[in-house]
Amino acid sequence: MADTEVQVFDSEEELAVSLAKCTADLSDKFCKERDAFTVVVSGGSLIKSLRVVPKDHPDSNYLLAYDAFLSKIPIPAGHVYAINDALSAEGAADDYETCLKHLIKSNIVDISKESGFPKFDVMLLGMGPDGHVASLFPGHPLVHEKEKWVTFINDSPKPPSDRITFTFPVINSSANIALVAAGAGKADVAHKSLGDSKSSDLLPVQMVSPEGELIWFLDKAAASKLRG
Repeated sequence: MADTEVQVFDSEEELAVSLAKCTADLSDKFCKERDAFTVVVSGGSLIKSLRVVPKDHPDSNYLLAYDAFLSKIPIPAGHVYAINDALSAEGAADDYETCLKHLIKSNIVDISKESGFPKFDVMLLGMGPDGHVASLFPGHPLVHEKEKWVTFINDSPKPPSDRITFTFPVINSSANIALVAAGAGKADVAHKSLGDSKSSDLLPVQMVSPEGELIWFLDKAAASKLRG
């Protein structure tokens, strides 16, 4: 079970600053330890959804990531691994898994000794108001995928229908996960996940359990139904 920490901020702006500092601190730590740092910027409210659209499309994770991070820090373009937007969802998922295997062979990405799946230094995950993370939705069969590293979805309950996602074995092999939820629309799910709400049906967000530390980044609105 992951060590879990919950941080609550007065505003989304303060949340964003703290998230950036946390990521920078982890970068320093891992670069000193092994001269590399691997970070995944995933879907949900953190940076839209991982969508199969051209890189210059307003819904593109690559474009949003560039605007938010890459335009402000000196990461070489060749060190950013985006989805191949020229392929179908299925083809792009296979291509990305092949790319990931190459990064492992090159000793850029680690393999978890516990799970045997890729182990990223940190994943930045958003959370949907329905409790989905990445493109893993409540009640969808992909939530229970145990073998694949990267997979695709053609019947997403939230537009667009075609998406690509890491699976839970990869997500939960991460050394650290930062889980971001902001806004009153996330309050019920935050309460179910972190509060005293009891349910036998786990939401995808409740299945997030990295090998290292899980840090929740909440604004006051998202944390409004938590006690204390």
